Amino acid sequence: MALAPSLTQLSLDLICRRELTLSPGLDRPHWVELILSASPAELTQDPACQPELTLRSKFCMPPEMTLRPGSTELTLDPAHQPEETPVPSLAELTLEPVHCRPELLDACADLINEQWPRSRASRLHSLRQSSDNFPLCLMLLSPHPTPGAAPIVVGHARLSRVLDRPQSLLVESVVVARALRGRGFGRHLLEGLEVFAQARGFRRLHLTTHDQLYFYAHLGYQLGEPVQGQVFTSQRLSATLLSAFPKAHSPQPSCKAPSLTAQAAPRVLKGPSVPPPPPLPEPLTTSPRPSAGPLPQNLLGTQYHDLRGYPIFWMEKDI
Repeated sequence: MALAPSLTQLSLDLICRRELTLSPGLDRPHWVELILSASPAELTQDPACQPELTLRSKFCMPPEMTLRPGSTELTLDPAHQPEETPVPSLAELTLEPVHCRPELLDACADLINEQWPRSRASRLHSLRQSSDNFPLCLMLLSPHPTPGAAPIVVGHARLSRVLDRPQSLLVESVVVARALRGRGFGRHLLEGLEVFAQARGFRRLHLTTHDQLYFYAHLGYQLGEPVQGQVFTSQRLSATLLSAFPKAHSPQPSCKAPSLTAQAAPRVLKGPSVPPPPPLPEPLTTSPRPSAGPLPQNLLGTQYHDLRGYPIFWMEKDI
């Protein structure tokens, strides 16, 4: 790769040498010219204070790239380039509950907060509620490249029981690391949830989504109706917890019961008896059915909204 102008010329005449041209020594049909441009006032001989350099290509390469200063970034030696983290194999992934790997709580909280920012203390508190009695948080783990190091958290999902549906689970907070999306990790996570739920006697999964409707439909999920996840694992609350709620006032009767002693006895009128009134007509046993309106949701839109007012799709799948 040829470098023009020379570094000597560049250091002596900064006003006239505002651009630095790099042209590789290749055949003319493959020739590409890269121009490094920087303001003359910004150029300095101090490596720690170098400005950002912009690479502009005149041909099929990206039209503009920026090189930021730094001893490891401004180098053309492949041996000194930073190594990329290898993509884990799907066959090596495991699915484990958070409460079984407490040493990974911080890494799991960071992964979820990357998608849905929240107080770290609040996120850790939520993860610590995970238990075998539900709600239960599951992590998708990948072996660390370094032998003996803790595994890497690459995915997460939360399972909760569904109110009045003992064979259903609600899937929430499904997330995969940004760098690994689009490579099958989301599908692997959802399939692992199905196996996990089936092994514990559950037969249906419910979830919500804002913008991943077709992803879940491709995995076999269909549009369903809203359900409510159970927050408490016990059906009976403790007396201490109940005492914290204000007692509801019993409604006062609208009127008092009549007193028999205060009423005068009705007078009996003498004369011919009055015939009884005719019977009332029998009410209709059937009422006209209301006209069929639009469905609450379809693949193009939904009438359901979350707590923030955003449209949300409810989906379910038999497993």
